[in-house]
Amino acid sequence: MVKRHHQLKREVIAGLKGGKGCVEVTEFFETEDFLGKGRLYGMSTIAVGDSIGLHKHEGDQEAYFILEGRALYFDGEKEYFLEPGDLSICRDGEWHSIESVGDVPLKYIMLILYS
Repeated sequence: MVKRHHQLKREVIAGLKGGKGCVEVTEFFETEDFLGKGRLYGMSTIAVGDSIGLHKHEGDQEAYFILEGRALYFDGEKEYFLEPGDLSICRDGEWHSIESVGDVPLKYIMLILYS
């Protein structure tokens, strides 16, 4: 199977999880592509100063792999600056948030798999 860039689902979400501004989400997988093992595989782009608010994962876990920009990532206990090549994982039952704080928009791959 091949999916061309123009075939991928794209959505701009305002105030995601109570965050600031908007997040552009491009979904690589559709529901059937997960074979029942997850719910999101794609790429997010967040403009500088915008964010995804603090939220808890229940029944799943989420990983972010940073491609471009700089992020302020909160894991529920501590803040970290993430840069291209860095990976974060929010396990089932944990909290996290992410904010674009660099000079260019933050772009990252995200994956949510069921626990």
